[in-house]
Amino acid sequence: MPHVLVLNASYEPLGVVPLRRALILVLNDKAVSLEDSGALMHSATRVIPAPSVVRLRRFVRVPFRGTVPLTRRALFARDGGRCVYCGGVATSVDHVIPRSRGGPHVWENVVAACRRCNHVKADHHVAELGWRLRHQPGPPTGLAWRIIGTGHRDPRWLPYLQPFGADDDLARIDGRSAV
Repeated sequence: MPHVLVLNASYEPLGVVPLRRALILVLNDKAVSLEDSGALMHSATRVIPAPSVVRLRRFVRVPFRGTVPLTRRALFARDGGRCVYCGGVATSVDHVIPRSRGGPHVWENVVAACRRCNHVKADHHVAELGWRLRHQPGPPTGLAWRIIGTGHRDPRWLPYLQPFGADDDLARIDGRSAV
């Protein structure tokens, strides 16, 4: 089932919901459809364009959100689905400082890697192999990462997510994501 981006009344991204939930919000006049997906939803008496982006009519106060949770999906989104060692298609998760050598499982130590690089690196430090990281790992920032980390993406969401911290990352992810 398709998913819909939900924006607060202030256009701040709140989350992603299934199409059915978004239609219920629109039909109960709790949200307004900003972008249509192009599909039509039929009932016995009405035909409604299926939304792709909805905005709530009333502002919803959201409690403070901490850091983005470290998940495989969010990690691959942060690294654009590319191996940080060779630039190939990433298929596995690697710890820069291996866990067997005391490396923590945190954003600053976890990267996406291709199977070959992960196997060759094994439990060695990057410096021992003479390798370099293509970019320094770190936690993603911005509200848009809560949406990107879900793995659900739609090009119609891009204008609504760009102002919230993932402008360059979204373009990189949409261009060549392997996830």
